[in-house]
Amino acid sequence: MLNDNKAMNHVRERTPDLKGFDYNAPAELFPSRGRKNRGNITYKRFRTAAEGLRFAVEELPASGLIGACLEVDEARFGYQEMRALYENAAYPLLRRTTAD
Repeated sequence: MLNDNKAMNHVRERTPDLKGFDYNAPAELFPSRGRKNRGNITYKRFRTAAEGLRFAVEELPASGLIGACLEVDEARFGYQEMRALYENAAYPLLRRTTAD
């Protein structure tokens, strides 16, 4: 598992100005290519990247997202990168609260 700093660095490499990440852009969630890690993950389209991030982080188990990616504006983001974008202060939707 990548640590949070490494994941955020990957996000910054793909979107140098993180404030410029377009949470309103359409997004597509692609399952992993290997059947072993696919689980119940299927291809999905989202009206906005924010909705795709919410679905990936809140609805799907982390183990099911191994090898999956969210594509936004031709950039692909793995699970740890999705989590970093979801946890970013610029994320526009309400997050699910947890009692961790």
